[in-house]
Amino acid sequence: MALQRGRYALPTVDDALAAAHRLTGVVSGLSAALHWGWAVQTVPDRPVVTVPRGRRIRSATAGAVSLHVADLGADDVDGIVTSKDRTLLDCLRREPFDSALAVADSALRDGFPRPRLLAITRDARGPGATQARQVAQSADARAANPFESVLRAIAGRVEGLSVVPQVSIREPHFLGRPDLVDERLRIILEADSFEWHGGRTALARDARRYNAFVVAGWLVLRFSWEDVMLQPLDVQAVLEAAVVGRTEARCPTCLPA
Repeated sequence: MALQRGRYALPTVDDALAAAHRLTGVVSGLSAALHWGWAVQTVPDRPVVTVPRGRRIRSATAGAVSLHVADLGADDVDGIVTSKDRTLLDCLRREPFDSALAVADSALRDGFPRPRLLAITRDARGPGATQARQVAQSADARAANPFESVLRAIAGRVEGLSVVPQVSIREPHFLGRPDLVDERLRIILEADSFEWHGGRTALARDARRYNAFVVAGWLVLRFSWEDVMLQPLDVQAVLEAAVVGRTEARCPTCLPA
């Protein structure tokens, strides 16, 4: 379940802190991200805990947590939780790209300095280091939430599509600020959450806004939370078809024979 407005963070973080105490380890990964107040794509179903190498853990105890083994330095730990730097690096290394991007976007949105994010991933070595650098380069504080971050990650896998979060569109008057925009192809992607768009007033407002975009020549694609989070390949297929259609319409000679 995706984190929304921190509703699931507190009990999850408390469970992770308790597990870390029991194992004499530290809260890490997505559990540490939640501790630092960062939103995640999916709340982990078990607390994420890191213990030192050589620590003997009973199998029954280990099964109750997502256990990682590492020798952490003093700068890697803040109390009983991995530091913000180490938490970001762990998430960007270990998590799938979509999940990692959601954490990185949230950290930047929360005020974590982008130059620091780039620096800690630039110096990373070992498994996952290449992905960590790619995520850091793609991270954007303008992303509103994990839903939007994951949709942007899917769009990033579509050749010819280049979307930017929260672009204000004026033609010439202000039409709106969609979730994701490809200005070259004039494609708008909207992450439509019932929480934010439910109700008659919101429905009427959104209908007027989407109609204004379409009349101005934009292709508006709307995606539900279930599609983005649970059916990413279907979303990607729609985006790929949209790129082909828009490229053909706007530049017939741009497509390969």
